[in-house]
Amino acid sequence: MPAPPVPDLSVPAPSSTLNLGVLAHVDAGKTSLTERLLFDHGAIPELGSVDAGSTRTDSGELERGITIRSAVAAFATGDTQVNVVDTPGHPDFIAEVERALSVLDGAVLVLSAVEGVQAQTRVLMRSLRRLRLPTLLFINKIDRVGARTEGLLADIRRHLAPGIVPLSTVRDPGTDRALAVALPLGEAAAEALAEHDDALLARLVDGTPPPARELAAPLAEQTAAGLVHPVFFGSALTGEGVAQLTEGIRTLLRPPAPDPHAPARGTVFAVERAGGGRKVAYLRLFAGTVRERERLTFHRPDGGRHRGRVTGLDVVTAAGAGRGAGHVGEAGNAGGALTAGGIARLSGLPGVRVGDVLGERSPSGAGQRVPHVPHFARPGLETVVRPQQPGREAALHAALTTLADDDPLIRTRPAGGGATSVLLYGAVQREVIGDRLRREFGVAAAFEPITPVLVERPLGTGESVWEFARHGPNDFWATVGLRVEPAPPGSGIAFTRDVEWGALPRAFHRAIEEAARRALQQGLYGWEVVDCAVTVTRIGYDAPMSTAADFRDVTPIVLHRALRAAHVRVHEPCQRVELEVPPATSGAVTGLLAALGADIGASFARGGSWVLMADLPVRVVQELTAALPGLTHGEGALWSHPAPTRPVRGAPPRRERFDGNPLNLDEYLRFLADRSLTAARGVGGG
Repeated sequence: MPAPPVPDLSVPAPSSTLNLGVLAHVDAGKTSLTERLLFDHGAIPELGSVDAGSTRTDSGELERGITIRSAVAAFATGDTQVNVVDTPGHPDFIAEVERALSVLDGAVLVLSAVEGVQAQTRVLMRSLRRLRLPTLLFINKIDRVGARTEGLLADIRRHLAPGIVPLSTVRDPGTDRALAVALPLGEAAAEALAEHDDALLARLVDGTPPPARELAAPLAEQTAAGLVHPVFFGSALTGEGVAQLTEGIRTLLRPPAPDPHAPARGTVFAVERAGGGRKVAYLRLFAGTVRERERLTFHRPDGGRHRGRVTGLDVVTAAGAGRGAGHVGEAGNAGGALTAGGIARLSGLPGVRVGDVLGERSPSGAGQRVPHVPHFARPGLETVVRPQQPGREAALHAALTTLADDDPLIRTRPAGGGATSVLLYGAVQREVIGDRLRREFGVAAAFEPITPVLVERPLGTGESVWEFARHGPNDFWATVGLRVEPAPPGSGIAFTRDVEWGALPRAFHRAIEEAARRALQQGLYGWEVVDCAVTVTRIGYDAPMSTAADFRDVTPIVLHRALRAAHVRVHEPCQRVELEVPPATSGAVTGLLAALGADIGASFARGGSWVLMADLPVRVVQELTAALPGLTHGEGALWSHPAPTRPVRGAPPRRERFDGNPLNLDEYLRFLADRSLTAARGVGGG
């Protein structure tokens, strides 16, 4: 049966490139829809299967149905090339979702007609609306038993966004005969658009509603502004209704025309490793032009920057634009140029990382997109990783360092016994890292249970001095005095000197600072010390006896003695959660929050739901997330973002030391002696 007609939305659009995100709750059909779009437009020769692991946009094999890393695919519809950035749907990867949103021109949010509005759907929609990203809704699985239509639209208006405009409906939902039937732009659409259009509202009040052809332009304008969200029904598996969605993508998600002559501005949103470990960076260009062999300067959120020369430039093109069918997200003009609005894979930039920004962040003209790099708080969980095969510690550490070098969302630090600690946002991320270690580096890893990442903060000011004796034996030929004091939360580590720079050789100054910063990775209880100022108050040396190693080795002793004098308090990471639950279940949810040690804040009614605000430790957020569906009959939703840390209640837990324990001089000296002996054996080969 031919596809039903779609509403006449054909507002003229220039030939352009659209960068589209497809987002959804796990198992709503996001990857299947992406596969269908590619197949229907000749970008791939056959449909892949999520269950069989043969889809083009899933990069990992860990869990069927869970996209774990963003990938880019492309297809052409009319005079528009659509670059599809397929994003993760699992809550552990909300950071990757946020990163992907920063390079998009529009999005399709996929819902299941059976499961309806789910918790993660609401989290994703809140992010989309916050960024005012033009978004279409696709109600998938209309042919599944239990599929709903009108009731689901009411749920969407109540839980996701009131301004929705259904552009199709369903005949025989929940059966294999289900059909997506186009809806004309009528009075219901006019009422939704009138919420943001006073002239249209006046016509409705006067009883002279405009005809459908006059509603196409305001629908496109309000969709582009993120004020309304057109809704389409269909089935990704059968292709029913996908043609209508495609027409909506082409006509309603129209990016602003970029300026190819402006200075180059763009964002690196993904990094892959090609043959031989070569880095390949995915760059979304917002303005200007980038050519092969050009030198580029990238800026980082922390203020750093790096330069590199592009040795390879592969522009992502749809099938037929330089490559045959079957090449998804591949280069169409290697050795050419990337123009504003497009995406390319860049080689020759060994220092590039995800989140790097090319050029200035301020727009050069009206209507120009500004590269946006979302800020993510440090992870609140960690796990210790060891190789399953003894003797592979160095290979494991090198692999983890490579992953962290590519992606700032993966963070590592050394642990005891040759192991490596990996900082995490969630449990699934641990499994994904293990999967990547096995597939990309050939290292099988064993992970210890996940624990919260605690930190230490100094309570007051403390000082200590180690002074060498000019006559007599010395463990260290160095005099070092340090003062430690608290700094404002979030300020990091400040290192200053109250001594003259020229009073000590430059190498000795560097040794003190490097050793102090490294020693702060484990404080009095073994946790990282944060938000403090370290000041050098005394220095001294004896030529030719003193070496940089003396200053490097004695500094941890002095620093830890200063910390002990200042006193420290161990803090645990917290999340600020917003819970939206049915009013009848608020008592049970409040009771659970109290049992989990939450600091409960405001509560109020919103729509037909009850909202609870609370701060609670990261270590129990997963427990709350797991219990919420049962307590709220599946209707509760949770949003969270980092909250200030709070002091650990009860005895502070201790973390295993891997620094030789500078708090115990005898133990520390044995550690240094063993380290020197090991180094000597390594140099001597025996």
